[in-house]
Amino acid sequence: MKINLAIAAGVAAAIGVATAAAQAAPPAEIVVNAQRVFPESITSSADGSVFFGSIGNKAVYRAAPGSATADTFIASGAEGLDSTFGVFVDNRTRTLWVCSNHMGPPDGGPAFAHLYAFDVSTGAHKAHYAFPTAGSFCNDIATLADGTVFATDTGNTQVVTLKKGAGELTVWAGADGSLGPRNVALDGISVLGHRIIVNELAASKLYSIPLNKDDSAGAPVEVSTDRPISRPDGMRAFGPDSVLIIEGGDGGKLERVTFDGNTARVKLIKQGYPDGPVAVTVVGTTGYVAEGQFAGMRPPAPGA
Repeated sequence: MKINLAIAAGVAAAIGVATAAAQAAPPAEIVVNAQRVFPESITSSADGSVFFGSIGNKAVYRAAPGSATADTFIASGAEGLDSTFGVFVDNRTRTLWVCSNHMGPPDGGPAFAHLYAFDVSTGAHKAHYAFPTAGSFCNDIATLADGTVFATDTGNTQVVTLKKGAGELTVWAGADGSLGPRNVALDGISVLGHRIIVNELAASKLYSIPLNKDDSAGAPVEVSTDRPISRPDGMRAFGPDSVLIIEGGDGGKLERVTFDGNTARVKLIKQGYPDGPVAVTVVGTTGYVAEGQFAGMRPPAPGA
């Protein structure tokens, strides 16, 4: 694997994930042009644009194709947008899906989550949908070819869905406890063939959920890997049988996980992300890893 540039302080670093024909080199780093962004997720569109969510600024940032800088794309608080976590582009419907979470204090309100839809070209608001279960927390998003949307509810260890043409989110999997208790931190999600893959950050597990013919959920099965994974976070489908997955443990890693039924092989692509890796996206043959820089969320020391 060719590493274009080892990262030190940037938000996202480019890492070669396949052998490419001669082409213009992508930027080695993309830096968000703002302070206290704390991105938790990253996604990209078919034209090579790269999008970042922002916990700190309640906004979404976009780097134009080939640009090394991301600027504001969806303004802070637009249409009630709160702290943004998962972001995901559905190129077929030209939609940028965004997880919005109200974090509770300091205003004393309850935690709650919404799933927002924006036009991927203009940033125009299309719609937003409240999560169906109290104490919800929208973490990440994936879609089917027909536009059906799935999102992880970390607060309740559930997967919710917005079926094509539907006006509200419904619980798709996990209501029976089959994905584990609340403290496992259900996080990343990807569509892989006729199943949904989810990961659990605190439990360091992967689950495969079959898609039935009517798109209902089959029984979740824990995936057995050939070596342990450590605190999996953002995850994206990569080819017909693999996902790229970010792990927060062991100094931070980007790995490719290739599935064979309910077993999987784990291959290291890069290890060592000093500012906390949280998510990955692919532009052409280049993978970008976002660093959340969450240590900076703590109040700074005097004079820092």
